[in-house]
Amino acid sequence: MNLLSHAPGSILREAHENILAELGDEVNTITLERIVIGLFFTGVKLSNGAGGICFTPIKTIPEAVCCPSSAKAMPISGKLQGVPVTTLIARMYQGNNLLKAIGIAVLNALSQTCWQKNPPQKYEIQDGIDALDVVEMPEDAYVVVVGALVPFIKKLKARKGNFTILEMDPSTLKPDEMPFYAHGSHAPEYVPKADVLVITGTTLINDTLDGLLNLAKPESHIIIVGPTASLLPDSFFKRGVDLIGGISVTRPDELLDILAEAGSGYHFFGKYAERTVIKRVEE
Repeated sequence: MNLLSHAPGSILREAHENILAELGDEVNTITLERIVIGLFFTGVKLSNGAGGICFTPIKTIPEAVCCPSSAKAMPISGKLQGVPVTTLIARMYQGNNLLKAIGIAVLNALSQTCWQKNPPQKYEIQDGIDALDVVEMPEDAYVVVVGALVPFIKKLKARKGNFTILEMDPSTLKPDEMPFYAHGSHAPEYVPKADVLVITGTTLINDTLDGLLNLAKPESHIIIVGPTASLLPDSFFKRGVDLIGGISVTRPDELLDILAEAGSGYHFFGKYAERTVIKRVEE
């Protein structure tokens, strides 16, 4: 195994490199046409018409307390329209989580461009399907969910099997879910035991995804879910991920209008974006 393959942020960097390689010189002609940093999601529309989205990491911005200090969190506001996408992607690695969210949204939009140009051969994409509907979680399987993924948690509670929810903020869980809760820092205790491992795509933002995958046992069935994880999947699959549940943006302008009004997935799924499932093709 490559010792760097699970270094923090390596998946995102590799996906970034794969996308740029796929697009070639064309990527140098693409700029940012429009952006909305919404309460729940950050969305972009590129000059080629493609749209992308990423979770907005509001809780990781300690500067968001008053105008002078809040300006430090996003010093380039008002200067983003027309910026080359390559510049936005490069800014992801400056230690600013808002810039990282913008970069990931851009990469998700560029991934859509890649699929339009060259339909995938080594994996299949199914639109209009929720990962929740295709993931098998047998009653005798021990399931670990990383993140407060409400639809999966509801399914697990109905299933009545053994499961654990790893989450940094327990306030995101309901009282009847607390018996299954463990703080995210205890991942080394629970993840290696998981038969099924479901991970939120927001782990791409805080660079914890690589470490979580490194903890998983080889036979674990691993699923990454959420709009943030809508990238070219090769860097995920080579690290043991079996399935990605993301989205494809179908109407970028309308989607951004919803995000500007603090909209969430319940407001845009099936209207301006479609749930997608990306699966490896067995050789």
